[in-house]
Amino acid sequence: MTTGQANTARATAVHVEEAGTDGPLLLCLHGIGSSSAAFAPQLDALAEHVRVVAWDAPGYGKSPDPDAPLDLDGFADAAADVIRSYGTSAHVLGVSWGGVIAVRLATRHPELVESIVLADSSAGSGTGEAKAAGMRARAEELAALGPRAFAEKRGPRLVSDLAPAALVQRVVDTMADSIRLPGYGYAAEAMAGADLRPELSAVAAPALVVCGDRDTVTGVEASQVLAGALHKTAFVIVKDAGHLANQEQPERFNAWVLSHLHIVTA
Repeated sequence: MTTGQANTARATAVHVEEAGTDGPLLLCLHGIGSSSAAFAPQLDALAEHVRVVAWDAPGYGKSPDPDAPLDLDGFADAAADVIRSYGTSAHVLGVSWGGVIAVRLATRHPELVESIVLADSSAGSGTGEAKAAGMRARAEELAALGPRAFAEKRGPRLVSDLAPAALVQRVVDTMADSIRLPGYGYAAEAMAGADLRPELSAVAAPALVVCGDRDTVTGVEASQVLAGALHKTAFVIVKDAGHLANQEQPERFNAWVLSHLHIVTA
């Protein structure tokens, strides 16, 4: 078993971190202000059960900048390329923006998606004009502040008031080290234009929807919208967790993911 081993040769045009060699493939897609580093608790704990692959989205972290602007379909296609590089289908775990990509991946490339886990996610920022405008404004804010100041402003909001200082700092550092333009701007525009509500019923893959009870970014209501529209779904609230439940309460989060995988692969 390998833990956190970088793998750039097998993934097309993106950097991934990989752990585990046996079991089904679990592809992890990070939030809009993060990278594969956000999945360290999953890479460490789930590798003895599944093969965990966490990407740096195009234009993030150690992945190169895309040659041209990417929309939501483009990010979903890039994720599909990662799955194809392993020669199989995958279970897909998406946190926040990563969950939006996961849904589009499941409807655009259903043959590649065995199941999805949507963690603290939403149907996209295109569900409301104010949300869309706020999302689009983030690229200008990043350009004005720079990655470190931007991360110090936004990062602490992603965890609950119960989070230890070390986790808050880790979230801020991960964001500062992961985001840059133009990739973040492409992601923000893709998110601003996304309203997945019409396509949720078309997702054939079984789903687990997870949300921290203290998530004030997307919130429980947004997760309920996802869970209510998906056909084959379970909905779980993770106690004492904010928007990054997978990092703030990793033992509880991982247990639910493993339970989901056990059910859908039985």
